[in-house]
This record gives sequence, structure tokens and C-alpha cells, in this order.
Amino acid sequence: MTTLTDPYPSRAATEVAVPRQDPVVWGAPDEPGPISVPDLHSYERDGFLSVEQLLSEDEVAVYRRELERLVTDPAVRADERSVVEPRTQEIRSVFEVHRISEVFAGLVRDERVVGRARQILGSDVYVHQSRINVKPGFGASGFYWHSDFETWHAEDGLPNMRTVSVSIALTENLDTNGGLMIMPGSHRTFLGCAGATPKDNYKKSLQMQDAGTPSDEALTELASRHGIRLFTGRAGSATWFDCNCMHGSGDNITPFPRSNVFIVFNSVENTAVEPFAAPVRRPEFIGARDFTPVR
Repeated sequence: MTTLTDPYPSRAATEVAVPRQDPVVWGAPDEPGPISVPDLHSYERDGFLSVEQLLSEDEVAVYRRELERLVTDPAVRADERSVVEPRTQEIRSVFEVHRISEVFAGLVRDERVVGRARQILGSDVYVHQSRINVKPGFGASGFYWHSDFETWHAEDGLPNMRTVSVSIALTENLDTNGGLMIMPGSHRTFLGCAGATPKDNYKKSLQMQDAGTPSDEALTELASRHGIRLFTGRAGSATWFDCNCMHGSGDNITPFPRSNVFIVFNSVENTAVEPFAAPVRRPEFIGARDFTPVR
């Protein structure tokens, strides 16, 4: 009997750093698609790709109205898919928006969005997770440094690094209102975090991360080696980034809100199995078990 070894161990007694075992770009470099060859090479090197203007002003206005409708709907607020700020009690995130909103479902199917995911991952894709993130002014909290793949592998059971996220700005991303930060090149190293995963960890982690959080020493080493890139841009800009990028965002203490729609595409050849380092699966609205390809 052959015993398979997990190439990305995490949530053990000690923190470990492991070289990436998977490709970054899975598709053929010369395969036609919306991403140019030089941009694909840049994505492979840095782990991210920015597009200055993915959506027009009119399109942004449509998605902003839908975001406002969702976060002000009492039924949405009462739904378990909504996460509220502990301090202000304002909505922080709403998950599975492509299922509760036909407007955002249309965005997921937009070839400008899903086409880039297919090109990077080299296959058909499905939505592993979608959400709107709302960072209203005057105190909305940030997201601490983390690798999404560490959580998706440990708690959702994604086997390999064949997943890409896109963050589409619905408000202007300034250098002061809690924008996305990524350590370029950090996607080449998997950081397995120390500490066991508590049952129902997601209920706490969606508000404030604990399990799956790297040590200060590991973050310092990665930042010293790779630097930190802060992403700014007008509403309608977008950033695709690899699932293993070390990234985070600061609090927003400005008067200017920062809201975005966040979509995670996973290859249909990398569907979730049982969690690698958690006692139970997370709910399907956070880690999908419907692997139907986006059409």
C-alpha cells in the first residue's frame, strides 16, 4: 500500500517553509487568450497581474448599486454568508455573491474575468469562493498577512496550487484606504503555519485571523527577500493573483471607502477533497463543493 505524503504540510507543531511544487501558469504560453505573453511571464515571476481598467465607469456604477443593495438588505445581513465588523457591526463581507446576485453572477461569467483564469490555470474553472468586501471609512479593519492556499489546502481540501483570485475595485484604491499588499515572488514558497485548526475556525477567522497566520519572523524574512507592493487604482481596475501569494491589507481609517468584489477560480482538475489539516470542512458558501465549470 502506497502512502501519499502531503507536499504542503501545515497546522503542525512548528512552522515550515516548503518550495512550491506546482506550476504557476498551467496553460501553454502561446495559447490564445486575453493575457499577452509578456504579461503571463510577469504573472509567473511576480504572482500577480494588474489591469488598469477592466470595467467601464458605467459598469462600475451597476456593480456599486448592487453592492449597496446587498449590504443594506436586512435579509442579507441576517444570512450566515454575511460577516460583520466586531467593533462597528457593519457588514465586512458577503460570501457566495454569484449565487445570491444575478448581477455578480454575470460578472463571473464575463470573458474578461473568467477567460484570464482559464488561461492561467490551463483548464475549465469553477468558482471556489466569491464575495464582496466592504471597507467603509473610519475604522474598517484589514486582513492580516496570509496565503490563501494555506487555508484552502488545510481547511477546504484543495490539493494543489491551481487556483487564482481576482480582486476588482468598485471604489478607488488609494495608498491610504487599506489597499491590497502583496509580496512579489512569495508565491514560490509555501509557508506551513504552526498550530492546530480549531473546529469551526472559520467563524472567528472571517473576522480576525488566528490559525493560518505566519510568524513575525517568517513574514520579516519574506518581506526582506521580496519587498511589498501596494496596489492602487481607480474603480474598475483589477488584480489577479496566485493562490499562494503572501498578501494582506491594512485598516481603513480614512473617510474614503474601499470596496471590491473578490472571485476565486479553481481548476476543474483540482477539485476539493477532504481537508488536509482541519477536523471538518468549512461551509460550502466559503469553500465550494459544486465543481460545475463556469460557462
